[in-house]
Amino acid sequence: MGKITAICISEARGTAKREVAQATLLCDWGLEGDAHAGKWHRQVSLLAKENIDEFRARGADVAYGDFGENLVVEGLSPETAAVGTIFRCGQALLELTQIGKQCHGHCAIYERMGDCIMPREGVFCRVLRGGEIRPGDAIETVPRYIHRVAVITSSDSCAAGENTDESGPLAADICRRAGLEPVSCDVLPDDLDALSGRMRSICDSFAAELILTTGGTGFSPRDVTPEATAKIIERPTPGIPEAMRYYSLQKTPRAMLSRAAAGIRGKTLIVNLPGSPKAVEECLGSIMPALLHGLDIMVGADRRCAGERTEEKQK
Repeated sequence: MGKITAICISEARGTAKREVAQATLLCDWGLEGDAHAGKWHRQVSLLAKENIDEFRARGADVAYGDFGENLVVEGLSPETAAVGTIFRCGQALLELTQIGKQCHGHCAIYERMGDCIMPREGVFCRVLRGGEIRPGDAIETVPRYIHRVAVITSSDSCAAGENTDESGPLAADICRRAGLEPVSCDVLPDDLDALSGRMRSICDSFAAELILTTGGTGFSPRDVTPEATAKIIERPTPGIPEAMRYYSLQKTPRAMLSRAAAGIRGKTLIVNLPGSPKAVEECLGSIMPALLHGLDIMVGADRRCAGERTEEKQK
């Protein structure tokens, strides 16, 4: 386990990075306020303090951030890790996407020293899960355990092809941006047996750690998603729908009409979401940080790797 020694950002490209006392890692973006953040694979750069100290010992007068690095880390050699390695710092998760880079023009450090360590010793990551970070925070590699999510839309009209399902794909996209892996998206009619049967199949085959349903949570006689969920779960988790209703009540009093339910069957958590895209985005966003933590606890992700998950699925 290592620690973060310095955090550096630059507000504009082509300007030197400067140290900051704290920063926010944004999912699938990078450090908030950093000009090099964005929707690409080199969202955050890391450089080992030990490599900077060695370069300084050769006579270089360099400050943290001069190499263009975002995070200076100590006690961890990120350049020796493999692409795909996951680093955790606090609640945030980074995935190593590239080691070193090609320099098309020599920087000021190279002009002074005839060398620069960033092209061969710097590593680049994308942000799988956001969070606040500060110098002194621990940073460590963790087993690659990315939770899988199955999305089920309950809608007679969408299942019949009369309307286009927007809520299901949106829920899958939100999960993808949060570091989850969408594995299926089903559109089913508002039928209790069809919904409960599909949920049971996903849970009992260990096809996903999370099932998100959209729609079918209101007062219509055909709204049976909560009943389908209750039919198969083994352990209710009422706090999740309660939290969504509380959050939504800040926006509309009609949120009290939601009958959404949630619960666990085996090693799969099922959560009912509303049917409208706007409500899906608001509700899922409000619970996502706690949801990720709960999934980690449910499957013991801190103690198991993806290989162990595969072995369990095969038993």
